Amino acid sequence: MPAPSTLAARTARRLGLPDEEVELTRLAASLHDLGKLAIPEEILRKPGPLTEPERMVLERHPQIGFRMLESLGVDPVADWVLHHHERWDGSGYPDGLPGDRIPLGARIIFVADAYDAMTSERVYRRRVAPEEAIAELDRCAGTQFDPCIVTALAEELGLDEISAEPIQAAALAS
Repeated sequence: MPAPSTLAARTARRLGLPDEEVELTRLAASLHDLGKLAIPEEILRKPGPLTEPERMVLERHPQIGFRMLESLGVDPVADWVLHHHERWDGSGYPDGLPGDRIPLGARIIFVADAYDAMTSERVYRRRVAPEEAIAELDRCAGTQFDPCIVTALAEELGLDEISAEPIQAAALAS
């Protein structure tokens, strides 16, 4: 299975972005969780749900990564890392940006990372088939994810014609 950075770059290319932006997207996707280096290991590896204080600590990782990258002068990569948890409907973090106010690179990274998370084995849940992951991304398109990015990733993976059932909440918890 391709790495999230490869998925992000392939999606950027599918969207017709110039080569330089495709490579910046690949770089930002490679570094998007850099801020997690400052998050305690017990939070990152916790097998069960996070407490509210733990979640608040974890949600600081985009700002930490941004500060690390901004100090190196790596724009727009730093900005994309900062906003890779913003949601299409504006309910994400750290700034609650909606829709097109979220930088395109950040929107691409968010979708590629979510697909990777669902299709990879995790301590806290089983992995799902690519078709199920695309169905879940599609179900959340327009609220959590940019619908155009979801479509581009599905097309890139050749999964745009599949009408799989969305992942059940119980499957995500197991």
